[in-house]
Amino acid sequence: MTQSERPEVLAYIALGANLGDAQTSVLTAIQRLASLPGSRLVARSSLYRTAPFEAAGPDFINAVVAVSTRLNAPELLLNLQRLENWAGRERSYRNAPRKLDLDILLYGEASITSPALQVPHPRMLERAFVLVPLAEIAPAKVGSAQLQAVASQEIERLE
Repeated sequence: MTQSERPEVLAYIALGANLGDAQTSVLTAIQRLASLPGSRLVARSSLYRTAPFEAAGPDFINAVVAVSTRLNAPELLLNLQRLENWAGRERSYRNAPRKLDLDILLYGEASITSPALQVPHPRMLERAFVLVPLAEIAPAKVGSAQLQAVASQEIERLE
């Protein structure tokens, strides 16, 4: 089956940056996500500022987008990694400060476990910087108990 023959899948992607002009990096990445092959931007959260969580460096700028895509999950991941590399992402160590970080949170209703990709994202329920913007654009995907569990994590809506 060719890419154009595949059904569209709704994927939720988390974006974050804390090096350089983080806000511009996230906004530019959102524009680039909207132009991925076989994909279109369906929703975009506000931008949020958060302190590093299990990481070092300056505050992060975070957002979540919903993308309707005909890319399969590995193809989507490859395109996200290309965008990270384009932005100058270096993977010097786990949770290092970064110019751009893109994570697939959800890919339709799929459950994926491979060495390269785990969906739903294994740590999304632990992070306010993921759950708050996800709840903004997809309230049915985040329960009140999940938001309450991360309520102690500081998060500031910027726009």
